[in-house]
Amino acid sequence: MLRAGSVVTCIACKNLLPSRMGVKFRVPLQKLHPLSRAIHHRYFANNNPQRPPHCSAARHYTSLSRLPMRPPKSRSGGHGYQQHRSFWVARLAARLLKLRYILLGSAVGGGYTAKKTYDEWKDMLPDMSQYTWIVPDFVWELSENIDLGKLASALPELEEIAKLLPDMEKIRENFTFLKSLLSSETTGESTLRATDIPPTSAAMSDSSDKQFKKSSDKEKVDQLQEELLRTQLKYQRMLERLEKENKELRKVVLQKDDKGIHQRKVKKSLIDMYSEVLDILSDYDSNYNTQDHLPRVVVVGDQSAGKTSVLEMIAQARIFPRGSGEMMTRSPVKVTLSEGPHHVAMFKDSTREFDLGKEEDLAALRHEIELRMRKSLKEGQTVSPETISLSVKGPGIQRMVLVDLPGVISTVTAGMAADTKETIFSISKAYMQNPNAIILCIQDGSVDAERSIVTDLVSQMDPQGKRTIFVLTKVDLAEKNLASPSRIQQIVEGKLFPMKALGYFAVVTGKGSSNESIDSIKDYEEDFFQSSRLLRDGMLKAHQVTTKNLSLAVSDCFWKMVRESVEQQADAFKASRFNLETEWKNNYPRLRELDRNELYEKAKNEILDEVISLSQVTTKHWESILQKKLWERVSTHVIENIYLPAAQTMNSGTFNTTVDIKLKQWTDKQLPHKALEVAWETLQDEFARFMAEYKGKDQDDIFDKLKEAVKDESIKRHKWNERAMDSLRVIQHNALEDRSITDKPQWDAAIQFMEETLQSRLKDTDSVIADMVGPDWKQRWLSWKNRTPEQHTRNETKNELERLLKLHEDHTAYLANDEVTTVRKNLEARGVEVDPVLIKDTWHQLYRRHFLQKALLHCNLCRRGFYYYQRHFVDSELECNDVVLFWRIQRMLAITANTLRQQLTNTEVRRLEKNVKEVLEDFGEDTEKKVQLITGRRVQLAEDLKKVREIQEKLEAFIEALHKEK
Repeated sequence: MLRAGSVVTCIACKNLLPSRMGVKFRVPLQKLHPLSRAIHHRYFANNNPQRPPHCSAARHYTSLSRLPMRPPKSRSGGHGYQQHRSFWVARLAARLLKLRYILLGSAVGGGYTAKKTYDEWKDMLPDMSQYTWIVPDFVWELSENIDLGKLASALPELEEIAKLLPDMEKIRENFTFLKSLLSSETTGESTLRATDIPPTSAAMSDSSDKQFKKSSDKEKVDQLQEELLRTQLKYQRMLERLEKENKELRKVVLQKDDKGIHQRKVKKSLIDMYSEVLDILSDYDSNYNTQDHLPRVVVVGDQSAGKTSVLEMIAQARIFPRGSGEMMTRSPVKVTLSEGPHHVAMFKDSTREFDLGKEEDLAALRHEIELRMRKSLKEGQTVSPETISLSVKGPGIQRMVLVDLPGVISTVTAGMAADTKETIFSISKAYMQNPNAIILCIQDGSVDAERSIVTDLVSQMDPQGKRTIFVLTKVDLAEKNLASPSRIQQIVEGKLFPMKALGYFAVVTGKGSSNESIDSIKDYEEDFFQSSRLLRDGMLKAHQVTTKNLSLAVSDCFWKMVRESVEQQADAFKASRFNLETEWKNNYPRLRELDRNELYEKAKNEILDEVISLSQVTTKHWESILQKKLWERVSTHVIENIYLPAAQTMNSGTFNTTVDIKLKQWTDKQLPHKALEVAWETLQDEFARFMAEYKGKDQDDIFDKLKEAVKDESIKRHKWNERAMDSLRVIQHNALEDRSITDKPQWDAAIQFMEETLQSRLKDTDSVIADMVGPDWKQRWLSWKNRTPEQHTRNETKNELERLLKLHEDHTAYLANDEVTTVRKNLEARGVEVDPVLIKDTWHQLYRRHFLQKALLHCNLCRRGFYYYQRHFVDSELECNDVVLFWRIQRMLAITANTLRQQLTNTEVRRLEKNVKEVLEDFGEDTEKKVQLITGRRVQLAEDLKKVREIQEKLEAFIEALHKEK
């Protein structure tokens, strides 16, 4: 056995030498493996008697080496031999009994020791029963719903998996051999010896050995590097294959709900809880300077540097709109990545799920993101600071929150707003100045590093590089275009840019086509780095390449930052909450903390109550107010366009004909419109009156702007029914056609109506004349007022015209030209220069007063004219046709008011209530509208309190879940 072993060992030692050596010589002992060297010295020590054997290299222990050396005993016969022969049975029995006790004691002691050790280990193990909640409930039911035996049989055997693994012993021996070779080169002299070769031959063999050794060592290193790279890629493929199988398996498990597993309420994941806090903080604006310092990954880079492509590779879906060289990211997009059974995306304010495995849903998602970006832009803007919140779930996605920012630009091009560059810088700085934000700096590797803008910006915000991760994109183009690939090595080692970073990564995000899928990009990236000299020559480390490694590193950094900072942020919000609550208690001790939405709901109920109160208005009140308002609206037209022209006629027939014609024209064109306008204004006035009356009952003045806006918008939207106008026209026409006054009270009522109308007009006319001629002598003496030159001229003109009226009391309504000339000359004779237009204007007011005074005298005479009216004024000089006209007008007003009242109470009040509800619903959905209409420190304080409490509660829940996950 020993001889056979020596032969094998010698062959093993000889195999360590290259087969291409031209000179035969022995391998130096220092170049051999220690174990091989020990075997070599043991079996070949006699070959070279001049050199002592190296016994210290390895000691040889056998089962016989420790037995004591005793001299051999004689076996000759004699008495001693007989005695020894007689007691050998006793000695054998004694030894057997002794062996039995030894075995028994060893068994007992060993069993006790094993039990004690087992109990100690068992006590050291933690009580895992308290952590069973970590495992979802459906996992405990897997054995009931999934055949684990079939699943285990489908998995590959351990022997097959072992075949895929490399021979680690062989790799270790190769590394040891390589290490010994490299260490021998540093000694500076060769240790080879050839005692049986002449000195000249030995020198020649040494020189050739050195040349061959250098070339063989280099080749060996190259081979080992290639083998290492292949092994790593092999492991990477195995991991990806196992991850893919794991995804499919988890899909099957989670989709078992449709086949009988009882559905339970799914708890929110840790990243979803954290994302909700960030969503609330994005809308929060505190007057207490409570800043948002919670971590998130901020993706910044120059325009078209590949920011969006990197984010898509991390999210494993082409979810963002794309453009060739133009700006596509116009507002920040917050993407919450989490793991889930299906690869889906969803907006924060929407319930629609986009299936990222379907191209139609991907296109719809990209279109929706683009629409939301354009909608967030105000007029004249190119970029917006408004954040779009999106969540992406899928198997194998790393949990984190990323914010994709608009690309940094150096020049504002045509079509952009003038402040676009400054706006992008301000948005980027606002996100990066967060001391806990992780900056993912994206640099285009295909362009010159000197053209980078974002690196200077990042170095300003994080000069020490404690929270920056540098990513070099388009490395495939960079390797192809750069004359010196070592420049890429300088970049990823942080020696080229002034900025510092936690880590440097190099990635490839496709060939530049927008139609590439994520899987094809991954394959292209893997193939590139597998064949790239950057990785083969050691310029890039294996952990610095591929977006897979990047996403793992970013996720680890993100969660590390979250764990370090989230409790500090929770304490800050707790302090802010205390300050806000103290301010509320001091300023509003007796009021509830109602935020803007709650106040809006309260105001909404009050407004609806006020609208309902309109139905409680009495019929008498509606008709009286409608009649009064309608007459105020049409009285001027009745007096100026109907009564006065008809009264200038010479007889009653002409008077009645003129009145009928003008009433018909008025009814057809203007009267119905005027009536509806009056009805609508009356409804508005009553609505406003009820609001004012309700306000007196401890009404909060914080709702005034809202109520006024609701009233105005409701009135603007309200349109009267057109068919109601047609029916109203017929009713008014029929009312005006009737001339039959049935009794004396109606006649007296008409005379009273006429008298009140004429007195009101006479009073107005006297007021106009007084303004024209200025103060009279009493006002001048008592009030110390003087007339202006124009008033003096009008006063002289008035006096001259009054003399004319005294001479001709039955004068017509208009002055003849001769009369105008006569008046002007008489005034000029008194030294008053006057214009003919002024004479006619003054005459109109004087004649109007003269006519109204005569009409009032005639009205008094007609008080006893009802008897003559019944006889149609036959054989009577008294004619009261003007009284009949005013009766017709009065009756038309009463009938119109009654008709409008019915339409208001039956239709329009309900339509107004409906309009008010619609306006309130629209305002309730418009956040900006509510902010404009419900304002004040009280509202803002309640809003801040609500937000801070919500943030603090969610942070505490997140921290609790985070501690449980640890």
